[in-house]
Amino acid sequence: MSAGARSNGGDKPEDAGLPVAVWPEVEQAEHLARGAALKWASGVFCRPEHLERLSQYRKRESQRTTSIHSRLKSVVQSYLEGVGWGLQQLREARTELEEVSHALRKAGLEARRNADGVKSLETLREISFHHCQLLAAVSNLPRLYSVRGMVLETERLVESRRLLEAHARLMDLERWQDDILWQLQGEAGNAGTAGSALSPEDEELVTKYFSGVGRLVEALGKELWAVVSSSLALARQNPTPFVSAVRIVEREEALDEALLEERGQGRGHGRPLPPGRPRCWRRRFFQVLEEAVSARFRSVSYLHTRGPGLAGHLSALQHSIMADLATVRHLLEHCVPPHYRLTGAYLRASHRCLHAHLAQVSSWELESGEIFAMLNWVLHIYNSPDMMGHPELVVEMQREELGPLISFEGLDQLQNKYVQSVRKSVSEWMHKALEVELTDWQRDQEPDTDHEGFYQTSLPTIITQMLEENARVALMIGESLRDGTIQMGLYEMENLLNRFREALVEFGKEHRRDPSNNKNKFYLHYLLASISNCIILKTSTESLQQQRSSRSAGQFSRTPPNPLAALDRAVRRACRLVMDQLLLDLQPFLQGLLTRSWLVQGDPTPKLCQVLERHLDLYGRVRPPCRQRLQEESQWLLVVEYVRALIQKRLVCRSAEERRQLAQRIIQDDQQFREIFHGLEGEGSVPEVNPLALLPVLADFIRLKDANMLTLEVSGLAAKYPDISDEHVSVLLDIRGDVSRDVRATILDLLEQSTAPLPAGYRPIFTDILVPPSSMSFCLPTAKCA
Repeated sequence: MSAGARSNGGDKPEDAGLPVAVWPEVEQAEHLARGAALKWASGVFCRPEHLERLSQYRKRESQRTTSIHSRLKSVVQSYLEGVGWGLQQLREARTELEEVSHALRKAGLEARRNADGVKSLETLREISFHHCQLLAAVSNLPRLYSVRGMVLETERLVESRRLLEAHARLMDLERWQDDILWQLQGEAGNAGTAGSALSPEDEELVTKYFSGVGRLVEALGKELWAVVSSSLALARQNPTPFVSAVRIVEREEALDEALLEERGQGRGHGRPLPPGRPRCWRRRFFQVLEEAVSARFRSVSYLHTRGPGLAGHLSALQHSIMADLATVRHLLEHCVPPHYRLTGAYLRASHRCLHAHLAQVSSWELESGEIFAMLNWVLHIYNSPDMMGHPELVVEMQREELGPLISFEGLDQLQNKYVQSVRKSVSEWMHKALEVELTDWQRDQEPDTDHEGFYQTSLPTIITQMLEENARVALMIGESLRDGTIQMGLYEMENLLNRFREALVEFGKEHRRDPSNNKNKFYLHYLLASISNCIILKTSTESLQQQRSSRSAGQFSRTPPNPLAALDRAVRRACRLVMDQLLLDLQPFLQGLLTRSWLVQGDPTPKLCQVLERHLDLYGRVRPPCRQRLQEESQWLLVVEYVRALIQKRLVCRSAEERRQLAQRIIQDDQQFREIFHGLEGEGSVPEVNPLALLPVLADFIRLKDANMLTLEVSGLAAKYPDISDEHVSVLLDIRGDVSRDVRATILDLLEQSTAPLPAGYRPIFTDILVPPSSMSFCLPTAKCA
């Protein structure tokens, strides 16, 4: 920059005395450049031998400087050329603006000079406007004079149902009204600015003058829809009014389409639609048809369809709908254009109205019979060949895709309501049946017997027939409802059996409070009848469970019913009560066992056998397998009580003869017992471990002569009856009366060492027999005590 300033000073010596302006940025750039050059030179020429290439570096830098200068000159030159071209364009634009401004000033002067002439034409324009109005009035006078007469004539035609003639006159009146409005609007546009609308006063005047036309449209429409709504009745008598109504609807639809097409294609030149257009009478035609169909359901009330009335109402609907469809297909379908598809329209209307009507009926508080009638009508009758499944209607039904008459959710709700209603009835009947059963238990006579001689009452017959009948009726609707009904029945069966079991418990408590009460004379008989009833109910329950479809097992959110478990509990309780009664009857004679008199004479045993025989004879009136179960339980009871008497009486033999006599008496009693139970072997119900086999074992143990062999005998006894304890063995040793202390200790030690867990399936005998404590608080070790 300093060099440039010095050169400028040389070019203009007159300014040499003025201070030269120096830009700080240029100075800073020059300073940085010099510093960079020095740094580069110090790096390149750091050694003396590097100075040999100084000329090469100087030449290269000179060429680079020359190239930079040439590029700078080229850039500056192109910049100056662009600036010059821009200045030239600005000078040309200024010239053109001056010419336009001059022309505008001349036009403004001319406009101000012609303003007075334009005002003189306003009067001419007003005269022309009034002339056009008068011309339109004169041309429309004949029509205007005949409007009122035409309106009256059209009203008369409508009242006499000459619909086609009335519609022709109405179309003429509407055309006149439209033309007059259009002429007035066009004149208003010519008189004012372009696109101006008709004045409200003129429009109100025309509308008022043609007010009768609007009334005619309403009256004609009213008659048309009256004809359409009664089309089913007219078709059987005189279809001419219906045909006229359809032709009028088609004329109106064609006129609506033509007017809308004109506006859509711009051929109307801004002409607005006439008042009340588009009328859309074809759509209104189908709406009226649907309203006529729905009118058949409006008069149905809650009271008219209660009980059997609902089935009659649905049957009447079926016949009415099918008769109407026959009329539509064979008569009305020929009175309308093919694209109407009147049969399909009537099917849609009927389906929608039925859907709404049945939804309303479903919301009522219906009984099970009413719900069944409704489900049967919806699922079976409606789609059957007698109704919508008719061969002539199947194609239309498939084409319309009407969907279900009641939604799947609605069907589920109806089925649930049906099941709940039936459940209420079933619960009441079961409660009444149980009350009758409890009353029968107090009768002063034996229970009734069936053809096989088994005791039974009316309870299982009532319950079985009721549940099976409900399942059969529900299957007429479908498997799903059948499964739900069976499920409900099983729940109620379980509840009944729980109450039945509680009633058995109360029955037993009442009998134990007063066993001699004459009202309970047949207590045992009715217990046995209850067991037989449970067997019948079990068979019925298993049959119901087999009827259910496999896919219904996981459809219930609640815990599935388990009536078989409730049955088992009831049977167990009844059998326990029967055994309690047997024990009660045996108890007086069990007291005489294991006494000196019994040992000599054996008196109580025959009476014991008589009681046992009487009970076993009654057990024969019970249905298998509970009959065998009772016989087995009585056998176990007899043996347990016999052994309990032997253990608790603590009869001590004083000699070998008494041991022989005691063993002989036990064997004789065993033989008598076996004679009583001999029938069990024929029936194939002998238990795996016969409890009577214990008595000969005990007899052999007691009459064993060599006391040293008792160790082996006890080992065999413990192996056969692993539940025997050392207390039991000790009592048996006491009964023998000849066992020394050493032998006793050896036997008890051996028994303690050989203790093993009970095998699977083994039924203990000695566990139920408690050993009473010894009356002696201590025993002195003397030979006599031993």
